[in-house]
Formats: sequence, structure tokens, C-alpha cells
Amino acid sequence: MKIKITGINGYLGTIIKRQLISNGHEVSGISRNLLYGDIDGLQKEIQKTDAIINLAGAPILQRWTKKNKQLIYDSRINTAANLVKAINKLKPKERPKRFISASAIGIYNSGAIQTERSKDFDSGFVGKVVVDWENTLKQLPSSIQLTIFRIGLVLGKEAKTITKLLLPFKLGLGGKIGSGNQPFPFIHEKDLVNAFIWAIEKYEMNDTFNLVAPESINNKQFTKEMARQMNRPAFFTIPVFMLNLIFGKAAVLLTESPEVTSDKIIKAGFQFQYPSIRSALNEIIK
Repeated sequence: MKIKITGINGYLGTIIKRQLISNGHEVSGISRNLLYGDIDGLQKEIQKTDAIINLAGAPILQRWTKKNKQLIYDSRINTAANLVKAINKLKPKERPKRFISASAIGIYNSGAIQTERSKDFDSGFVGKVVVDWENTLKQLPSSIQLTIFRIGLVLGKEAKTITKLLLPFKLGLGGKIGSGNQPFPFIHEKDLVNAFIWAIEKYEMNDTFNLVAPESINNKQFTKEMARQMNRPAFFTIPVFMLNLIFGKAAVLLTESPEVTSDKIIKAGFQFQYPSIRSALNEIIK
């Protein structure tokens, strides 16, 4: 297949591209200039593409200044809207057959177990970004298969979450965040890649899936398993006020989280290689 990826140079884009090429697909990126620029140029870029993977979006874990919030929003909604416009301008035979887009579990409110049927959406900044992001994609032609993945925290050898934690844990300075009781919906990077490949190569329906591992854990359990895998103590607690000083209101991304199930994607036929935090961290740290 001929596949175009937005955000191809980011962490997720890099690992997905690598596997797609290994599987024999022709893969290339869509530049930022085209995503934000002239619709006609974007239209020509995606013409006769078999599938588009949409990963564009500025990092959300940064201080939510007015400028940064606009960047976070525009990098998702404006780019998605331009892609939709360009696709709609194409003749039906020139349109991609599949459109697979990243989304986020941040669409949900914390404090409850959330399935894809839930409409218990976060009413804050993150919720608005994700809801608008997904709604923009609903304007795609009905002939195009649309798959949306609401992604949890990605864990892998190259993931920033892991690379930033390795040194503190090696030094015995690892610890839970606040009480540690907040849910910790995670996904191993290989399972994430395999899910996107599955949506490209096998799945045949329009759908939205929570992309998180089947095991439900909290931050305290993650910290305990990380320490066990590295054979180090983890007695420390990272105070919430310290995160608030560093990230401002964005600290809520670390101190609160919805509990999310992946039952739907399992019933649809997807199989996780790393369904538990133990299996995920064992592959990453070994």
C-alpha cells in the first residue's frame, strides 16, 4: 500500500513507519507546510494514497499558556480539518481507502471506568481538544474507513516516559506521584504499532477504540513494578505541588486519569503481546 503519515518524524510516527516499511508498504510523510498551507497542494500530496495515518499534534504535557494551548489545539484540529478538506476535494477514485487517526483517553472524565460507549467526557481543555479533534474527522467521506485510537500512556524503550525515569530509578530515587492511586492506563509501543498495522491491513469497519493494555493498574502499582524490574527501591513520593510548579494546570495529566477498558478492541480480534505491566516492563528493561 501507499501510505502517508502526518507526524512521521515524531516518536509514534517513527516506530509505525519502521514496521510498515518492514511489511512491504510504501511510506512517506506529509510536511507541516502542506498541513497548514494551501489545500490544493495538500490535495496533490495525498492523491491516490491508499491510507493516511494521522499523528500530528504538539506535545500536550507542557505549561498551558495561552500560546501553548493554541498550538496544542491548532496542531490537531486545524491539520485534521485541512486533511478532511483536501480529501473531500479529491475525486472518489483518488481518495484514500483508510484513515487511521490517533486520539487520546484524555477525552474521558477521571473517576469512572470508561468504555468507548461513554459520553462522560472531560469538560476541561484536554476534553475539548480531543472531542473537537474526533468531530473534525467525522466530515470525511462515508466511503473512507475511519479508525480512531484513543491512546493511553505509551511505554517503550524509546518512550520519553521510560527514558526520563530510568536514571532516577537506577539511583533508587523512583517514586509514586501523589497518592499513587490514580489509574495508569498504558500501552506497550509494540502493541500500539501492531494496532495501527492491524487497522491498515486487516480491520474492515469504521470504529473507535481505546488503545490501552487489558490490565488495569494505578500509578503506585506501576512504580512498584518498575522498581522490581530494576531491582531498586522506590520509597519516594513526588508531591503534587511540585508538579503544579513545573507544569501548572497541565499537571492534571500526571495526577488524574480515567480508568479505561480495552475490551472492545479485543473482541474485534486484536491480540495484545504485552497485556500486563509486568510483561511490558520486562521487555523494555531487560
